[in-house]
Amino acid sequence: MNFPILSSVIFLPLLGSFFILLSRSQNNNQGAIYVSLFTSLANLVLSLFLWYVFDNAETEFQFVEEKNWISGFIKFKLGVDGISILFIVLTALITPICIISCINSIKTRIKEFLILILILETFMIGVFCSLDLVVFYIFFEAGLIPMFLIIGVWGGPKRVYSAFKFFLFTLLGSVLMLVAIIAIYWITGTTDVVQIYEIKIPKEYQYLLWLAFFSSFAVKMPMWPVHTWLPDAHVEAPTAGSVILAAILLKMAGYGFLRFSIPMFPVASEYFIPLIYSLSVIAIIYTSLIALMQDDMKKLIAYSSVAHMGFVTLGIFTFTQQGMEGSIFQMLSHGVISAALFLCVGVVYDRVHSRLISSYGGLANYLPKYSLVFIIFVLGGLGLPGTSGFLGEFLVLVGVFKKSYIVAMLASLGVILGAAYMLWLAKRVIFGETHNEIIKTIKDLNLSEGTILTILAIIMIFFGFYPQPLIDTISTSVNHLINNYQIDLIYHLKVNNL
Repeated sequence: MNFPILSSVIFLPLLGSFFILLSRSQNNNQGAIYVSLFTSLANLVLSLFLWYVFDNAETEFQFVEEKNWISGFIKFKLGVDGISILFIVLTALITPICIISCINSIKTRIKEFLILILILETFMIGVFCSLDLVVFYIFFEAGLIPMFLIIGVWGGPKRVYSAFKFFLFTLLGSVLMLVAIIAIYWITGTTDVVQIYEIKIPKEYQYLLWLAFFSSFAVKMPMWPVHTWLPDAHVEAPTAGSVILAAILLKMAGYGFLRFSIPMFPVASEYFIPLIYSLSVIAIIYTSLIALMQDDMKKLIAYSSVAHMGFVTLGIFTFTQQGMEGSIFQMLSHGVISAALFLCVGVVYDRVHSRLISSYGGLANYLPKYSLVFIIFVLGGLGLPGTSGFLGEFLVLVGVFKKSYIVAMLASLGVILGAAYMLWLAKRVIFGETHNEIIKTIKDLNLSEGTILTILAIIMIFFGFYPQPLIDTISTSVNHLINNYQIDLIYHLKVNNL
């Protein structure tokens, strides 16, 4: 294709944000909503078209765009494979949902909020398209700015504290990655990801470089024990901010492991498997137990996200087809389910102005439509067969079992604990007696809320029963990644013996 489709998908939201910014009317919120919604839906259509014309059988990067950028040695290089393209589609899907949801929840400076959402979409999609380390780093870090503002301006009472904690944690974690990128250029003479794959970084450099990238991805994921910023950020962020944070931003780290850590540093990736397994198992069990003790709905869902990301890192570092496919499927599924759960919390928060579980109870008697969709997503969150949440965890556990049955057994406790805290949440919120008189007066789902939650429920159930379109897109690239990983290990082993 001669048409620069990746650049279009990346910068179309940015164009929409400039259009809103330059509009003459300062108070035309309705116009800003229409422009942002049209832009995001157009980008979703373009992303779906990109997925439609994508060749699942091709192992190389597709739709590659390459232009000299900085001093002739850093290239603005873009491309996608079966791993990255689905994250682009997920990002394009979540953005219009966030825009629709903010109509009910954002009451002030809605134009500025919509501009930041569209700018953030540009940065997020750019992360998944980048084939140059410098370009990736710029997109990866630039996303901090709009999210920092979204939390700090439109967040809850402790929004400033949470915004700075989020910003400092993720920024400091990424400083070492920048140093590593400079070191990689010094070693290989390029920042082109594809060329670095072919050059093969010497074994003696890989361990420190892997740890530098890990410092950034572990915070962004987040992995235990650097996860503490996430619950605070989720609790204080507005609903749309929580949705983007859980559905997309956390997935950048998992994608980073797959795109950079494993193919560029295969020897170090193999060496640090015990570290990843240990931290992942601790995250799964420890944060699940913490989730059981929460009295705030957003905090409970936030801690559950840390546990689910523990399954993702386990699956990635099994280096098996089932484990790695399961981890990618888990990220995509979690993106849909966590977004829906945060939207569900936002629906009742807009009416009752409380996230405390004790403020609810007996919602099934007064909000039957809301209760139905909430239960559906709770079942998806605990991994009920027939939902997309089941297949990802199942494939990950199959892959982990091939490597270590002890780790698989410990990780399986997370499935049991996940069912416990999600069902415990549903019991206290949806069923039982109503102790808050306000519950008896609030309205059920309106048209926009019902529409977006129904769409997410259909996606979750459809891919729960028929995951083949996603698996077909993923499998070739995952198999290619595993084969190259094994070849690189053999290469470094031979070089070391010589």
